[in-house]
Amino acid sequence: MNISVVGTGYVGLVTGVSLSEIGHTVTCIDIDEAKVEMMNKGISPIYEPGLDELMKKNIESERLFFTTDHAAGFRHADVIYIAVGTPENSEGAADLSFVMQAAKDIAGNVSKDTTVVTKSTVPVGTNDKIKQTINLHLKNEVKIDVVSNPEFLKEGSAIYDSFHGDRIVIGTDNEDAANLIEDINKPYGVPVYKTDIRSAEMIKYASNAFLATKISFINEIANICELVDANVDHVAEGVGMDQRIGNQFLRAGIGYGGSCFPKDTKALIKIAGNVDYNFELLKGVVNVNKKQQALLIEKLNEHFTSLQGKRIAVLGLAFKPNTDDMREAASLIITEKLINQGAQVIGYDPIAEGNARRLLSDKMVYAKSVEEAINGSDIVLILTEWDEIRNVDMDIFQTMKTPLIFDGRNCFDLQEMKVRGIEYHSVGRPPVMKNMDASLAD
Repeated sequence: MNISVVGTGYVGLVTGVSLSEIGHTVTCIDIDEAKVEMMNKGISPIYEPGLDELMKKNIESERLFFTTDHAAGFRHADVIYIAVGTPENSEGAADLSFVMQAAKDIAGNVSKDTTVVTKSTVPVGTNDKIKQTINLHLKNEVKIDVVSNPEFLKEGSAIYDSFHGDRIVIGTDNEDAANLIEDINKPYGVPVYKTDIRSAEMIKYASNAFLATKISFINEIANICELVDANVDHVAEGVGMDQRIGNQFLRAGIGYGGSCFPKDTKALIKIAGNVDYNFELLKGVVNVNKKQQALLIEKLNEHFTSLQGKRIAVLGLAFKPNTDDMREAASLIITEKLINQGAQVIGYDPIAEGNARRLLSDKMVYAKSVEEAINGSDIVLILTEWDEIRNVDMDIFQTMKTPLIFDGRNCFDLQEMKVRGIEYHSVGRPPVMKNMDASLAD
């Protein structure tokens, strides 16, 4: 099948590369000439494990192409995927300007019957508007079908998720179009769920909102655990054994970030508001997450009368491991507050430093290794649970002035911290203090 993908952001690029890997001929279209030139060399503009390798493989196999030319990109397309960004606008709703521009570009260039597939996360009713926009601006007399096919990729494991997903959702009122998209995706071997187009749009928002709710819920439980001397790790494990609940997204920490959960929760609140529905539960989820991202600052301010002049190592800057994505990362809030309180902040991230430098204060100092960041520091903060950080040699903490860790991701075992004489504060678990009896550390 000849497929075109409009947009080579996170979703578009992973979608295009994955479709080429299962045998389709894919042309990805982007207006950024420098980006397209880089991708034609097999270099991904984003960090995603396994992506560069698949790009190079399918470019060499002549199944994957990149261009800035819409006319050339659409010339042979049987199916066109829209995978452009839908960033949050000033009102908290999804900005659909890129989606509608893609619809107009399709209308002005397609010369044969085409199925348009929306991968971008869009509010309920948007695909109807896409079809109306295309039909309004068509230059040639062709038939256009529109399908909602939301993505459920996790940054850091998107390639794996493409081939091992839980389901592929296909939303359309046209049975032939639904069957076509099912056939395209058949090589993945992932279960297909067909529904109407508006339900498919809502499935994406509902899924992300529910997962965000689980995260905020366990973080609220964690905060209560600290007040009643319980251990949230044990609570989450016991709760997650209930098959009705499940154990995923029950890891306490300093909240969610990234490109999806923050944007999609706010967008769903806005969607509800547009039909005069007050989504109180989801508003609470958003408020809890905002508060949770500042949790380590609160702990530090309770511990110290002042952070002025303190050397603080911040380990992990990306919003999660295995990505260089800084969108809505806790580090954006935490490092700013530390610097405003007079601390000297030394940041380390194995991948995201380039993006961090563009977004964080120019007063930040960057280390080239975990060891460099920790050495001579007064305090260590852990914001991202990279394997490199989780598996660090514990002896390194002895190079601090006095070993003191505030861990926002619960990376380390309480008992080990006690045995090593490291003062350790995590989320929802009892603190490990100096001279603490080992039997009380877990």
